[in-house]
Amino acid sequence: MLKKVFLGLSLLLLAACGEGKSKSEVVKLQGSDTILNTSQAIAEEFMKENKGARIAVTGGGSGTGIAAKLNGTAQVAMASRSIKDKELAKAKEMGINLEEIVLGFDGITIIVNHDNKITNLDQTALGKVFSGKITNWKELGGDDSKIVVLSRDSSSGTHSYFKEEIVRSGNKESDKEYGVETLYMPSNQAILQEVKSNKYAIGYIGMGYMEDSVNALSVNGIAPTFKNVADKSYPIAREVYWYVDADRKDIEANLVDFALSPKGQAVVKKEGFVPVK
Repeated sequence: MLKKVFLGLSLLLLAACGEGKSKSEVVKLQGSDTILNTSQAIAEEFMKENKGARIAVTGGGSGTGIAAKLNGTAQVAMASRSIKDKELAKAKEMGINLEEIVLGFDGITIIVNHDNKITNLDQTALGKVFSGKITNWKELGGDDSKIVVLSRDSSSGTHSYFKEEIVRSGNKESDKEYGVETLYMPSNQAILQEVKSNKYAIGYIGMGYMEDSVNALSVNGIAPTFKNVADKSYPIAREVYWYVDADRKDIEANLVDFALSPKGQAVVKKEGFVPVK
């Protein structure tokens, strides 16, 4: 499905109060590009039912969102990875009692150009491609051409998750990194567009960004479908999160409740992700 392109701009979603009424405080959501569109859509639906609510949604990556939550410039951190121990320790040090909300599930989707005949890679081969050990499509049964490897940049939670699970094969003791010729892209949409135009590119995106303009690879013979992510058979499925105050109240509390309600979870599904309920 086609997605909105944000071009790095902050999107401020406002629902006006009636004339003569004071405006409520703006609740700010910041973080993961992967669930930016989904969080925006949830905010829009919430504001339709809560005419006085004012919600601002911006991206910047999971790390940026969690940092904004910790420094008090955002009420909700959107993340496509779980919070790191050092971030959690900082929250406790600052007296911030965080609660992790699982908003839905995502299958990280490996994409290639329509003209690429490769349809499946196992996790070992993927790790070698993204760590720079395999550099030519011929090694994978494709054309004799250099592989153009695309990754999200280091502010992205998906960048971190993919490195841990694929590049490092889930080994917490590993210090493997992405290959030196990896091209780092600022968003899912940027990776999608590059793969669409480059026959020899490979990259990864959140499943909600998948379009017919590119091909999705199976991993270990399992396709990144809604069913396979829901039943956890797809190898690189993961949770996506909101991090919020455990003692939240008012609009922030109502927004979280809405996101986990049948209406909110219907939005998660409509945006291409697997709901938790």
